[in-house]
Amino acid sequence: MTTYLLAGGGTAGHVNPLLAVADGLRARDAAADVLVLGTREGLEARLVPLRGYELLTVAKVPFPRRPDRAAVAFPVRFVRAISHVRRLIRERGVDVVVGFGGYAAAPAYLAARAERVPFVVHEANAKPGLANVLGARSAAGVGVAFAGTPLRGAREVGMPLRREIVELDATALKTEAAAHFGLDAAAPTLLVFGGSLGALRLNTAFGGAWQDVLDAGWQLLHVTGQNSDLPDPGVEGYAVVRYVDRMDLAFALADFVVSRSGAATVSEINALGIPAVYVPYAVGNGEQSLNAAAAVRAGAALLIADADLTPERVRAEIVPLLADDDRRGAMRAAAARTGIRTGTENVIALVDEALAR
Repeated sequence: MTTYLLAGGGTAGHVNPLLAVADGLRARDAAADVLVLGTREGLEARLVPLRGYELLTVAKVPFPRRPDRAAVAFPVRFVRAISHVRRLIRERGVDVVVGFGGYAAAPAYLAARAERVPFVVHEANAKPGLANVLGARSAAGVGVAFAGTPLRGAREVGMPLRREIVELDATALKTEAAAHFGLDAAAPTLLVFGGSLGALRLNTAFGGAWQDVLDAGWQLLHVTGQNSDLPDPGVEGYAVVRYVDRMDLAFALADFVVSRSGAATVSEINALGIPAVYVPYAVGNGEQSLNAAAAVRAGAALLIADADLTPERVRAEIVPLLADDDRRGAMRAAAARTGIRTGTENVIALVDEALAR
């Protein structure tokens, strides 16, 4: 029996691909022992046990960004975290470690190397995090979601995705999806969303231009986010919803998407072959623009800067695109060529290679 230790967490961007690989390993071999290493503070503390996996925890030790008291304490705390993970690896008989970034990944990589256990790195973002940059230097395998991600020895494997996305049959679900959102299955649909909390810029732009979308002969499914107070005009063909717990149905209905460009979002849209306009979140280190870059280069998507998305820009650039069947068809074909639905299997193949060595 093989014992796998999957390390990562903190955000959905780390936890979801981790869980997809965990599910893939369990589906392939029910006897495999799949353990997860995370922190008590991260999203994994809730999601991992809910999915039925044992969560082992390690102290959250952020890399210091400035010379302060935390920086002075960092070396001792980090060494303790590595020692703790080394002990877990020995006690649980771990055969291989798979890291997805986040606070748990860095001590897991160093502990695995010290214990002479092979480890594999998966990086979801086009701009890699520090833990994965360090881990890639001595990893047995490195997989990235996006081509061109600057990690040593990287292989493009795609993103491990949720099964409901990988197995989505949009045609079969279209009628159910339309009924779910109160829309017409026969009409083309523009899907706009900015994540679970929403995106003010997207909401403002389409809150001012929704009538133009409808006038173009399209219907609009607008996921505004849980914190939004955007009013619902209550008109036919414009569905305003705060939150969607069935994104598979939203994607099944979508003929075109306008959204943020988080790594998982871009990977899912590409995998489903849906043309898109991405509006990268302007806060952070620019990773959302980089996540969308490959799709834009391939002709599958367009990029509009957050500050530039206004109702006027929607009318001038997005609405004419909705009327251009040839251009959207070319974008859809490019998206289908760009997307990868086998990310989970590809990461598991990297793990198998690491074990074989």
